[in-house]
Amino acid sequence: MTDLQDIARINNMSDITELLSETGPLADSVSGFAPRAEQQQMAEATAAVMADGGKLIVEAGTGTGKTFAYLMPALRSGMKVIISTGTRHLQDQLYGKDLPVVRDALNLPVHIALLKGRSNYLCRHRLETVASDGRRLSGRQLHELEEVRAWEGRTKYGDIAELGLLSEDSPVWPRVTSTTENCLGQECEHFQDCFVIKARRNALEADVVVINHHLLFADMALREEGFGELLPGADAFIIDEAHQLPEVASVFFGTTLSSHQLRDLARDVRAEHLREAGDMQDLPDATERLDGMVHRLRLALGQQDRRAAWSEVAGNEVLQAILEELAAALMQLKDWLTIAAERGKGLESCRQRAALLQDRLSQLMEHGSGETIHWFETMHSAFRLNLTPLNVAPVFRKHLDTLNSAWVFTSATLAVGNSFEHFAAQLGLEDAQALQLDSPFDYQRNALLYLPDDMPDPNAAHYVDAVVSCAREVLEASAGRAFLLFTSHSALRRAATLLENDFNYPLLVQGSAPRQELLEQFRRLGNAVLLGTSSFWEGVDVRGEALSCVIIDKLPFSSPGDPVLQARIEALRKQGVNPFMAYQLPNAVITLKQGIGRLIRDHSDRGVLVLCDPRLRSKGYGRVFLNSLPDMPRTHAVDSVHEFFIGLDSTRVEPLLSSP
Repeated sequence: MTDLQDIARINNMSDITELLSETGPLADSVSGFAPRAEQQQMAEATAAVMADGGKLIVEAGTGTGKTFAYLMPALRSGMKVIISTGTRHLQDQLYGKDLPVVRDALNLPVHIALLKGRSNYLCRHRLETVASDGRRLSGRQLHELEEVRAWEGRTKYGDIAELGLLSEDSPVWPRVTSTTENCLGQECEHFQDCFVIKARRNALEADVVVINHHLLFADMALREEGFGELLPGADAFIIDEAHQLPEVASVFFGTTLSSHQLRDLARDVRAEHLREAGDMQDLPDATERLDGMVHRLRLALGQQDRRAAWSEVAGNEVLQAILEELAAALMQLKDWLTIAAERGKGLESCRQRAALLQDRLSQLMEHGSGETIHWFETMHSAFRLNLTPLNVAPVFRKHLDTLNSAWVFTSATLAVGNSFEHFAAQLGLEDAQALQLDSPFDYQRNALLYLPDDMPDPNAAHYVDAVVSCAREVLEASAGRAFLLFTSHSALRRAATLLENDFNYPLLVQGSAPRQELLEQFRRLGNAVLLGTSSFWEGVDVRGEALSCVIIDKLPFSSPGDPVLQARIEALRKQGVNPFMAYQLPNAVITLKQGIGRLIRDHSDRGVLVLCDPRLRSKGYGRVFLNSLPDMPRTHAVDSVHEFFIGLDSTRVEPLLSSP
């Protein structure tokens, strides 16, 4: 790019603040738009780092309007920009709602594109394959398959989100979508008309591309997931919901072998055998042996659902023998597939997958190095064997330096107190600029923090009962209209049991229906109480009086028995670092801030936050949590909660404690 082009680009971004003012284009096109100094500051900082290069970390408190703050400079820049966010739902909102609003307000001919992982697009080859092997589908699944076949004839993009008749967890979707392992690539007869290929081509031509974190890391880790040509061509990356990055990175930069992958391979071999090599009985026999070994391995890992270090089972001779037999079964299947591969492209693809899974199993059977965490997870009839990097910062930073682009990392929860040190260290971003923007919402007038007295120790056997007893008093004051957020499923189940037969308000419990359905019921009822765990701590937006109270049972420290956490704690100890202060506490603070962020979602919202955990006052580290919260009045008296809800001005609530 020439110097003149550089100057033109910077000048084009110099009026960002004016664009987000009361006389800017969004004021005319967005209902209820109001200028916010925090939003303008973020937009200015984003424009500057995009123009000059470098890295920027921004914590934008709830209500900042961070989406418009980064979209405005992104669309005005003339750059190739990739925006990555946490979930497919947020992708759809960005692409379908927010980006068009800003593009239309600016009246710019910006080409935008949406790109998801290949498992989000219909695969015509796999649809044909499963249709020819319908014997293994239930009656309901056959009906859903017919819905998909009818939709194939009318869809333009093949995005499975279009077909609302099927739930996202329908067992039909994995059968009719592809993965990196089972895609035939250019060998597929539908390659030229492939929905994944069409989406990639559109992304390559676009000015702004919306992806998600899983897709970003899959491409970094594998260079196979879809747009190896796209990432190096981007001038800037904007990473929204950036607090999720360290966890997602540890998954994609590690190695995993799951029962799901092995069973999928066996199922696909059976289907391709019927299509291309029906006379080779050795193939279905080999898949049956593989299925049998997967079942035996699951049983050998124990009946209960758990996450544990591999060292706990490494000395189990029966388990080790089963692993050897599983490796032999995979090798036998791969050998038969090598013979059958010339019969068809589908069988050749299965051979490649068998070789890949065999290699992963070999890695997992070896002792992990000091740089990786060797662990396993069991769920119902499934399992996952894992090697997870102890530290993802070096490999993540290497990818950033290779791409040589501007980077913006933003979320409502990245700082601990006033420090970004924890987040930056996890991703190798110690040299990044940092900007912390408080929420523009008036927490002093519109919110109250209730810290109940006389709560037992969180490890006490009757602690959940005490939380429910406390919640009952608060919920009478709030007339329902609350989230009860728990740090464990067992606590949630106990609370649900205590409330279900003796409660004055509609009770909605996580797991009784899909999350979106529960949220719709919650909004519609207006006085409901929803019990949830981690999936309701973030990414949930309920505005208005329907959500007027958030009650949190415990400080959200990760389970001390988690094998990944245990390994990281031990590694930090060996480095002479206090793992609690350097790792466990900062992670818990960020998680708590996410949960608290559910309460006030709009300028007119009012509500009470209840933190039941007595360690906020009894432990020295409690102040770290309290200092990271929005500045709001505090009380230890439930009477103050009642007064708040009958409309008294928050400054008159007694007894109140001064905020730090």
